[in-house]
Amino acid sequence: MKDLKHLIYFEKLLENTHNELIRQAKKDGKLMIGYTCYHMPEVVLNVDNCVSVRMRAPNTGAMDIASYYMSNYTCEFCRAILERAFEGGFNFLDAFCAVDACAMMNRMAENLELLKLVPNDKFFVTHADIPYKVENYSVEHHAVQIRKRVLEPLHSVYGVDISDEALRDAVRRHNEVCRIIGEIGEMRKLENPPITGYEFHVLTMATYCCPKYLILDKLKETLEEIKTRRPDDKPWYRSRVVLVGSEVDDLTLTKLIEDCGVMIVADRYCFGSIPGREVIELNDTEDVLTQICRHYLQTSECPRFMSNDKVQQRFKTVDRLVKDYNAEGIIYEQIKFCDFWGFERALASHVLSKDFGHNVLSIDRPYVSRSSGQLRTRIQAFVESLEIKRIQKEGEGA
Repeated sequence: MKDLKHLIYFEKLLENTHNELIRQAKKDGKLMIGYTCYHMPEVVLNVDNCVSVRMRAPNTGAMDIASYYMSNYTCEFCRAILERAFEGGFNFLDAFCAVDACAMMNRMAENLELLKLVPNDKFFVTHADIPYKVENYSVEHHAVQIRKRVLEPLHSVYGVDISDEALRDAVRRHNEVCRIIGEIGEMRKLENPPITGYEFHVLTMATYCCPKYLILDKLKETLEEIKTRRPDDKPWYRSRVVLVGSEVDDLTLTKLIEDCGVMIVADRYCFGSIPGREVIELNDTEDVLTQICRHYLQTSECPRFMSNDKVQQRFKTVDRLVKDYNAEGIIYEQIKFCDFWGFERALASHVLSKDFGHNVLSIDRPYVSRSSGQLRTRIQAFVESLEIKRIQKEGEGA
């Protein structure tokens, strides 16, 4: 296929957290609000003149300082974020909105705050408590937490407009981006899609890590380009898979997977579009913030939710994606030392294989996967096993 016009532009933006668009937005008078987790409603961090920035640490090398403060046996994602903060990589932030999602994320946020790693007199770190169930009372609790711990501090420190009108406008702007990403993502259901999983990952990541108002025009142009893009007559991939699991903000991972001849047709991972890029539907009768919080709690697929209905929801979501996107298998991944996803991966990979009959490759991986020869070998073997099973199935049908 012909290369996408703006792909290299988006790739370069993702090479550095403090990219040129972040610098442009700062010049425009925008407030940069960092966050790391889906439990923090992204849309409320874009209210008024705020811009959400999902924090990551591209091109991470050694994490010696972060390991000193957090030990070698904590999540590499959390340590990479802290290491980058020590390096000054987040000095552009005006606030960091953390959630009590896991102990390791809490330790990272506490170190960032107590060690005063962001040299900004007004910079603050806030923590919001997140419920473990999705009930009416827990939705109300979540809304109270977001108002008290996020919106009101933004208003008192920076004078941010946190009215219902401002929140509705933030949802409107958020939905505009979601519709574009959603329409592009739907094209992956085609037998010969006009976009690869890697390209889709680049576009989706850009919407998390760059000011949306500065990339909207290029996203619209890219959507129109993909609509008329002609794929090669013969599909380039050998198999189709759904990638499921913890944070995947490392573009080299999706590149490594697809270099093995397997196309990622659906992305059910943190930093992906499922969930993350669904349109938020609002009514005119209920409190806006309550509706926003309910949306995020209901759509969340995080294994932090341990109630049986949420566990079953996660199984059924992956099963649905395999069927909707005509995938032949599932790659279930987690970053090393992630407690929640470690338990979830062990359980889900077994259930999805034994009870749902799917082909599953289960892996734990380093935060940065670019040099993992072992991982490449395992993925190549998985692709070959999918091809063998396809040939056997076709033989039985004949």
